[in-house]
Amino acid sequence: MTTTNAAVDEVFAANRAAGRIALSVRHVAGVSRPGRVHEAGMLRVRFPNGARRDALDAVIVNTAGGLAGGDRAEIEMTAAASAQLTVTSAAAEKIYRSLGPATQIAVKLEAGTGAAIAWLPRETILFDRMRLRRTIDVALARDANFLMAEAIVFGRSAMGERVTSGFLLDRWRVRVDGALVFADAIRLDGEIARLLERPAVAGAGVAIATVLKIPGDDQTVAAVRVAAPACAGEVGVSAWNGLMVVRLVAPTDAVLRHDLLRVITALGVAPPRLWLN
Repeated sequence: MTTTNAAVDEVFAANRAAGRIALSVRHVAGVSRPGRVHEAGMLRVRFPNGARRDALDAVIVNTAGGLAGGDRAEIEMTAAASAQLTVTSAAAEKIYRSLGPATQIAVKLEAGTGAAIAWLPRETILFDRMRLRRTIDVALARDANFLMAEAIVFGRSAMGERVTSGFLLDRWRVRVDGALVFADAIRLDGEIARLLERPAVAGAGVAIATVLKIPGDDQTVAAVRVAAPACAGEVGVSAWNGLMVVRLVAPTDAVLRHDLLRVITALGVAPPRLWLN
């Protein structure tokens, strides 16, 4: 009996992991607490500290232990009026090699009037020959507060890993009162190791991160610049039109983690305890 390529593809697709989280947070009697919580597939969300007065802490858990080609993950987080939400992940997300289809990750974040969201997941680790398509869409009320730190590591430095080839498309869109205020995209295709060596890409760095803060101004820029000399990698920061962006490039994942902690602390934010593990 001969197995056709179509049959192999069908079996492969049927064994792909898919997960979804939809969380809404409401503000009641001065406390931010979970409203609606939906979990499906391999994704879970946990609240290790319960409801505190200043914010609700949410931790994303991927029970699959990583994502491979063809896997899909969808995450939706909504902070209703005056609610405060801090989100991190239990471990670094690992994107393994693909035999063809891309891993799909879609993140949607929404903050209502007077609400605040801090999106602070642990780093995303890419393995050789991975294929990843990720979208991050953010919708904010005009007076909402937003902080996001996203780090990408190309291979685990301590393990001697190197990402020689693969595909990465990472697209961000941030809107305030429906108006687009920030759009960003990274696209690396093919010989990633060679692309990262280019001065205009990463200057041979293998770990990158972006921190976005809204509102952001010259005062927040100054705070980051004071902390920058203590960073071991490269750090660049600027602010315009009420938002601040920090770019980081580092030679190893450990250096990037060290520098991110410096930047987040300089902004007056206590990093999630899981970052310190």
